[in-house]
Amino acid sequence: MELIYFQTFREVAVRQSFTRAAEELGYAQSSVTMQIQKLEKAYSVKLFERYGRGLRLTSAGDELLKITIQMLDLYQQSKEKLTKQGGGTLSIGTIDSLASYFLPPWIQQIRHQYPDLAIRLQPDREALIVNKVREGEIDMGLILQNKPSDPTLSWMHLREEPLVLIANPNHSLTIHDQIEFEHLNGVEWIMAEDSCNYRIMLEKVLRAEGVSYHIGLELGNPEAIKRCVRVGSGISLLPRMAAEDEIQRGELVVLPFAHPDIRLDLQMIIHPKKWMSHSLLDFIEMLKSSS
Repeated sequence: MELIYFQTFREVAVRQSFTRAAEELGYAQSSVTMQIQKLEKAYSVKLFERYGRGLRLTSAGDELLKITIQMLDLYQQSKEKLTKQGGGTLSIGTIDSLASYFLPPWIQQIRHQYPDLAIRLQPDREALIVNKVREGEIDMGLILQNKPSDPTLSWMHLREEPLVLIANPNHSLTIHDQIEFEHLNGVEWIMAEDSCNYRIMLEKVLRAEGVSYHIGLELGNPEAIKRCVRVGSGISLLPRMAAEDEIQRGELVVLPFAHPDIRLDLQMIIHPKKWMSHSLLDFIEMLKSSS
């Protein structure tokens, strides 16, 4: 049986969708369906069952997924051992802001130490990153989240990541020495997508404080958010690392606003049974030094 069939099976299991798995793998959906059918025929079992509009693993599928994760991990392990030291691939799941503003210098450092190492960076939503680590699809996850959402995984707190309220330098809120919640009533907001942890946190606090707020724009990319804030389309909350350059250049200002519940931790996630390559172990130690 082709190894690629098991890779496809794992992707369908993680995504719970033939369509999304095909998009992620770059295959035609018919090819994904065919590969799953061949696995089912080989084992004489049904691997998936439909519920509503989605898919879920059968008991046989769940058992095969556990074996598949171990098998693909062993394949990667043998691949690295049989090639020269430092080769192979390091796959990292992370959110856009960390991929753009936190990871680049660390990637440069590990590539300097392992010139033949291929880095596979996979920006995604926090929940999907946790799921990918759990299913063995990636080597590690890096997210902004205060509490571990899956106790079966190994979580390493790297540091607290400051969140800042940013505005155009000419915004009306810049006249205040301290931003109170009453000042935020009726203000136009530019928000990250609704699955973003710091947006969820912010909206929870605003609602608890009775603030009437309006979301004028919802954008999935920190760069797009900053551009809209710069031209005066509204204010936004971002990790400080994402806005540091514009703040230093005076293109954006940090509004004097603080709340104990508006904070996030930079967390590294590893599967406790994950086989650790030399490059992965060294990369973990590098990231620990960032705290």
